[in-house]
Amino acid sequence: MPARPTAALFDIGNVLVDVDFSRGLAPLVPAEAGDPATRLRTLLDRINDLETGRVSPSEFIGIASRDLSFSGSEETFRTAWNSIFHPVRAMWPIVSFLKSLGIKLVLFSNTNSMHISWLLENYEVFEDFEGRVFSHDVGLRKPDPSIYQHAIETFDLTPEKTLYLDDLPENIATGRSMGLRCHQYAQEQHHQFIDWLDQELGMPAR
Repeated sequence: MPARPTAALFDIGNVLVDVDFSRGLAPLVPAEAGDPATRLRTLLDRINDLETGRVSPSEFIGIASRDLSFSGSEETFRTAWNSIFHPVRAMWPIVSFLKSLGIKLVLFSNTNSMHISWLLENYEVFEDFEGRVFSHDVGLRKPDPSIYQHAIETFDLTPEKTLYLDDLPENIATGRSMGLRCHQYAQEQHHQFIDWLDQELGMPAR
């Protein structure tokens, strides 16, 4: 049986909250501007600069408005930008359960200040986390090994005793290379995650 974990790193998007950019941003694209999906792909290709802090939120909104042919206000854009989320409710009791076991919980996400401010204000699940590593704060994005090392050093994590949940295979691959105990999470396969967690904890996670 593996050693009882002492910490857990949680990705946010598609682990704690569902993310659908088209849900929020497609309505911003005027009908005469063409296919919203094409416009969104162009915009999302630029998101790395926002998520590593190389451009400010206001600068990004200006860029995004041009990409989407959006002529409305910055406030309207921010509202749409933050409307892409929906809770992954099945995961939230697991967070509380792990906290009750004394496991150190750390958010570990490629994100930006607009999204994080909104998420922390609106979803109570984030109150259970004692640590945060956000790409826009440290200037690094997953799957760069440097951001994993930053998390390990900042929160004094022991990799072989640290669980790591993420939805993207490339991020999981780096996590494994760093010695973390990883699970690639898929909402439609939540039962597989529970089975994995039972084994990792050596007890039912229900």
